[in-house]
Amino acid sequence: MSTPDLRRLSVRLAQAAGLLAIGLLTLFDLRFSASGSMSPAALLLLLVRLGLAAATVPLWLPVHRPGSRRLPLAALALATASLAVTAAIRFVADNSYLLGGSWGLAESAGLLGVVFVVTRWGAPRLAPWAAVAAGLAVAAVPLRSGTGSLLVIFGLLQVLAAAGAAGVGLYLRIIAAGRERAIALVRAEQRAEFARDLHDFIAHHVTGIVVQAQGARFVAEQDPQRVIVALEQIERAGAETMASMRRMVGILRNPDAPPDAPLAPLAGVTDLAPLLTGFNGTASAPARLQVDGDLDGLPVEVSTSAYRVVMEGLTNTRQHAPDARSVDVAVRRTPDWLLVRVADDGASGRTAPTRGHGFGLIGLTERVRALGGTITAGPGVAGGWVLDAAFPLCTAASR
Repeated sequence: MSTPDLRRLSVRLAQAAGLLAIGLLTLFDLRFSASGSMSPAALLLLLVRLGLAAATVPLWLPVHRPGSRRLPLAALALATASLAVTAAIRFVADNSYLLGGSWGLAESAGLLGVVFVVTRWGAPRLAPWAAVAAGLAVAAVPLRSGTGSLLVIFGLLQVLAAAGAAGVGLYLRIIAAGRERAIALVRAEQRAEFARDLHDFIAHHVTGIVVQAQGARFVAEQDPQRVIVALEQIERAGAETMASMRRMVGILRNPDAPPDAPLAPLAGVTDLAPLLTGFNGTASAPARLQVDGDLDGLPVEVSTSAYRVVMEGLTNTRQHAPDARSVDVAVRRTPDWLLVRVADDGASGRTAPTRGHGFGLIGLTERVRALGGTITAGPGVAGGWVLDAAFPLCTAASR
């Protein structure tokens, strides 16, 4: 049985137990309060007490929505009615003939349930007032039988019970609020993850499609055969883009997907050669790959993030350095670090992206820093643009 099914079953069992308890307490009230020689006033009072007990059931029995406004308003009305009945009885000088035996245990139990559900589910601005009113009502119920010391003690005990019910409701409310905040944080992280994946994978392919289409337009008349090659490359890039989109949409539509399900192809540093081959087929500046060290066995998050760094560097070169003559991609593994550099020799002036712009680099910065690494982007010493990233291997391996 799944967790939601167990939760629903526990709720149903609690509801059944509550109804059973109220039913037994109602029978107790009838047994010790009703008699054959009851006066009309005493009979009317008994019916009112039973009615108040029954009126609590629609409040504590259903599962309410968080922040309900109707629930505390109904609780305030019920508590006011209960206090009014208690006050009316106390105004009668001699009420021993009106109320004997039980003062209304079913009503007391029902009001305790109201205190709990109002504290747990009521609207924040109304719930405290409704809980206090219901607590006062349940504390005053024993005083219907008199103001003796024993009855006052019972009233104080019911105050403590109401405080306990409010405490449990408040505790569950805080737990639920913390869970909701955690879920909201996860959703925000997922949205940021999708934004990064859309930029890293789909924007990369779409940029290549645009560049190839622009190139094909200029060479169409001089060399039709090159147009056919460009169209084939555009088709492949479009197919890869559609595949990435299908994977993302599939995860979105599948509510049972694990939280660590990949949102895009898990390409790593061992897949850089095909990436550079695709880049060289669409860009005027050839990209060269230099690898120093064994890239096998890297942590998955480091390998995929390094791949994204290279992809971002190539995409930025294609977009912002059309005059670049070459791009150097260097990946070096040391015992403790994985170092990645993408450098071009473009002469076009570029500046580091400001906040709110350059979402690809901002997303990469979040990824790299989450792994304990560093990333910098800026003009090279000999010109061009350099993107450097360093990933600690010891920290990543210990995660």
